[in-house]
Amino acid sequence: MDNFEDIQEFQEPGFGAGDWIFEFGPIFIGIIFVLVIGIFLFAIVKGISQWSHNNKQPQLTVPADVKTKRSRVSGGANDTSAHTTYFVTFEVESGDRMEFQVKPQDYGLLVEGDKGHLTFQGTRYKGFERNRKTESI
Repeated sequence: MDNFEDIQEFQEPGFGAGDWIFEFGPIFIGIIFVLVIGIFLFAIVKGISQWSHNNKQPQLTVPADVKTKRSRVSGGANDTSAHTTYFVTFEVESGDRMEFQVKPQDYGLLVEGDKGHLTFQGTRYKGFERNRKTESI
């Protein structure tokens, strides 16, 4: 009978190695879930706010120069496709510089040093019309 009682004592619930996982695991998973949902909602609200702000801004066309171009590549690891985002920095007459995300087609047509007229609305790039040089013969 003594051996049976020893076995029962050994199997009584308590804090043994690994028991903390069962106590705090659901709480930890809940916190991670709330954080992920919170970050997702923050990104949505920020995007909608930026979109709304841009829509309230007037569309402006100003003389500007193309100063720099850059691109950012993301992804492309472990057999995933890469995505490239293109940016162009313009300098207006006041000396202020503005960087806009542009479409690949626009990025390819713009050259550093180009002079022309930049059209934008808030942080949204609308277009750039290069000044045409006319030579008379």
